[in-house]
Amino acid sequence: MTLVTLKDVSLGHGATPVLRNVNLSVDPGEIVTIVGPNGSGKSTLLKGIVGSIHPMSGSITLQKGISLGYVPQKLHIDPVLPLTVERFLRLAGGTTAQQAHDALRETAIEALAGQQMTELSGGQLQRVLLARALLNNPALLLLDEATQGLDQPGSARFYQMIADLRDKTGCAVLMISHELHVVMAASDRVICLNGHICCEGAPEHVASAPEYRALFGSGTQGALALYRHEHNHHHHDDHTHHDGCAHDA
Repeated sequence: MTLVTLKDVSLGHGATPVLRNVNLSVDPGEIVTIVGPNGSGKSTLLKGIVGSIHPMSGSITLQKGISLGYVPQKLHIDPVLPLTVERFLRLAGGTTAQQAHDALRETAIEALAGQQMTELSGGQLQRVLLARALLNNPALLLLDEATQGLDQPGSARFYQMIADLRDKTGCAVLMISHELHVVMAASDRVICLNGHICCEGAPEHVASAPEYRALFGSGTQGALALYRHEHNHHHHDDHTHHDGCAHDA
């Protein structure tokens, strides 16, 4: 059964839509990566799914009783606030010390339980945020550029952990990334977003498509080229999508 379905969804802030006519679904155990230039609506899409903003039109349907886990881009913590990692995980209430330690073990940072949050490295903080997202055993894990600020090896390790968690728990993953060349291996499906869905397909189809290479470059420069993607092609109103980023003409 599909975990989340978006049908003809438009989302935005105020009266201006950032995303238009988005049709998207995520199935159990699937890893879907969303890519697109700055301002393309990637974070807006996740906010719509978690319910922090409501569709201007269309519908977002979540499986009844579904549990969601959310990993934000970053988290600001007051540097003078004494807060250990374990205490942070238990802030929401209802989480036992054992559950907190289990989540830290899942993300390979159990030794950090007594560490102050303000003393963590960027990579350690992202693993703590992932541990927090795992506390309620989510069926769908949402990651909003969770590797922002990490170097390429650190990002690769983080995404390998996500893939391992998917394999172990069976959760689905919907992730936003600015590092297409890093996340390709773990993704079942890649969606290019720029105000609407430009194209989508299996990673190997997207990676090998001439259209993709023309837009995003190839090799390690692919992610950098992503932010230079000019959305200057025309889409038919039927919003047909093609595997391999074959854009509508």
